[in-house]
Amino acid sequence: MLDFQIYDRLLKKYVDNRGRIDYQTWKIESQDRLNLWLKESARINLSQCDRNERLAFWINLYNGLVIAEILKIYPIASIFPKLLGLPNPIAFFWFFSRPIYVGYSLNGIEHAIIRPRFRDPQIHFALVCAALGCPILRNEAYTPDNLESQLDEDCKRFINNPNKVYYDTENKILYCSKIFKWYGNEFLAVANSIPEYIQTYLSPDLGLNASTAVKYLDYDWNLNQRISS
Repeated sequence: MLDFQIYDRLLKKYVDNRGRIDYQTWKIESQDRLNLWLKESARINLSQCDRNERLAFWINLYNGLVIAEILKIYPIASIFPKLLGLPNPIAFFWFFSRPIYVGYSLNGIEHAIIRPRFRDPQIHFALVCAALGCPILRNEAYTPDNLESQLDEDCKRFINNPNKVYYDTENKILYCSKIFKWYGNEFLAVANSIPEYIQTYLSPDLGLNASTAVKYLDYDWNLNQRISS
């Protein structure tokens, strides 16, 4: 039986309404509770679950695993750590590619399960890799009954965040997160162009279309954290 109540309570306690995570306090108070929930989740049989139940499970699991992995190595400043002052791709690859959940890595869950099985570009505004460049982490669990409205809200919140998407009206250039570049084919499966996909959720209507020039913003890999007082 799907049960997200423990995870939901943890999110409400340690994540603020801007999606910032208080890793310091979470590590001290409730690291074991999150690990226990993840361990118990591995026993769940999804064969009789409908699409929304399965997708809510995998999104919650992915985000919960990311948090748990950060708690193991916290304090850190970035999920793209540096070695001798230079970005360390080996550590980055290790974080996302080693098996941590019944034989799956974080990359495996995202790229072998969630993306190919559910084929919904809104997913990219719900999966959170703990970096500031990522979507905002909800301070509640995804639930089957509310999943569609939660994903829609995530999408609108991301696209209407000027740190992730903004239009330079003077030079007529749309600047947007590299998420739209990395997963462009998935957005183009439901829209004729990246600007048109963005315009669907953007307020106000700026008349973006396929001919709108696009440039991609640098991705901020610094840890999305809230420092407890």
